[in-house]
Amino acid sequence: MSIKKVWIEEGCTACGLCEDTCPSVFKLEDLATVIEGVNYSDYEEQIKEAAEGCPVEIIKYTK
Repeated sequence: MSIKKVWIEEGCTACGLCEDTCPSVFKLEDLATVIEGVNYSDYEEQIKEAAEGCPVEIIKYTK
């Protein structure tokens, strides 16, 4: 199954790892945000990599 929803919980440290890993889905301004309207299934591996690499473990997704 492909990823249907991606979100970032409270506690972002603005390290930039998610945006570096998958700039089509994550955007860093003051804090990291998820870009809406993206077909997340196209970036499934990068989203998983960003979530696994997040130092504060706040990137979440559902299938």
